Amino acid sequence: MEEKILSILKELKPEADFEGAPDFIEAGFLDSFDVVAIVSELEQAFGVVVDAFDIVPEHFSSLETLEALVEKSTKRDG
Repeated sequence: MEEKILSILKELKPEADFEGAPDFIEAGFLDSFDVVAIVSELEQAFGVVVDAFDIVPEHFSSLETLEALVEKSTKRDG
């Protein structure tokens, strides 16, 4: 899962060093438009639905927090 998430991030922002950054938001790698794009990509890639209440900076700060977000998101019905 981590490799797929990293692939999504690198496709969105190829110039950013996501593997070396301690916090993607604080490093300036992601803004609100990027978060919206990431949510869409994660939902498509993993067949989940990210709850609107989970779209907060803390869930987009690292590979680990993004992976946890995907894991807690509900599966799509049908």
